[in-house]
Amino acid sequence: MLIAQLSDPHVTTGPLAAEPAAGLHRALGRVLAQRPRPDCVVVTGDLVGSGRPDEYAALREIIRRFPLPVHLVPGNHDDRESLLDAFGGTPWLGGGFSAYYHVDHPEATVVVLDSLAPGGDGGGRLGDEQLGWLDGVLAGRPDVPALVCLHHPPVPVGIPAADAIGLADGDALAEVVARHPHVVRIAAGHLHRTVTAGFAGTVLTVAPSTWKQGALAFGADEQAGWVAEPSGFLLHRIADGGCVTHLVQVSHAAGLTVGW
Repeated sequence: MLIAQLSDPHVTTGPLAAEPAAGLHRALGRVLAQRPRPDCVVVTGDLVGSGRPDEYAALREIIRRFPLPVHLVPGNHDDRESLLDAFGGTPWLGGGFSAYYHVDHPEATVVVLDSLAPGGDGGGRLGDEQLGWLDGVLAGRPDVPALVCLHHPPVPVGIPAADAIGLADGDALAEVVARHPHVVRIAAGHLHRTVTAGFAGTVLTVAPSTWKQGALAFGADEQAGWVAEPSGFLLHRIADGGCVTHLVQVSHAAGLTVGW
């Protein structure tokens, strides 16, 4: 099974809308050009820029005719109520009315978590109820590989500005994941950078943004900001009980893209 992980498109409306929308559209076109085509797409959060209903309408316009299944993950720039109003009951949220859900594909279980913590500083939290739900979902298909998707990376990555707004209960998530060795990948966003780390007996992969990339600022006194690095996405190949991940560049690559 092939799963394309896109992240942080920050779709918006108004004078600054063109670049984020074009970035997401190009990335989706690059997904369609892959051979074989991926089985589905996961977008790991910050779907829109400010959580406004008009932004979700713009996002829906971009993806409404896309021919592959798309699974949407909320991020700290999203608004849960507006997201559910726009996509609740549709396949883009697993057919339900919750921002966390799972989709049982024949070859893998895709689990989407909701780490959005409204009113905070941008950091994330899952909470005991959702973690208990995750434990039950993972126990339900122990013989099928599982991909667990959320916006906030559950471990510090060494970038102070990012770690200050990470996942508050990453240790609790690790306790759940460690009980389920069939979790072959934790897929996150938030950083606007490609990052890989070990986590709870599996591997955490953070996807780059389809829009713009964050600076690699390790120093506490370094200015956080944006850099003109390539946009792209991750391609997860799940086979033989394991997962191999490839980086596919988009903005700086001469690769084929396909319209729809």
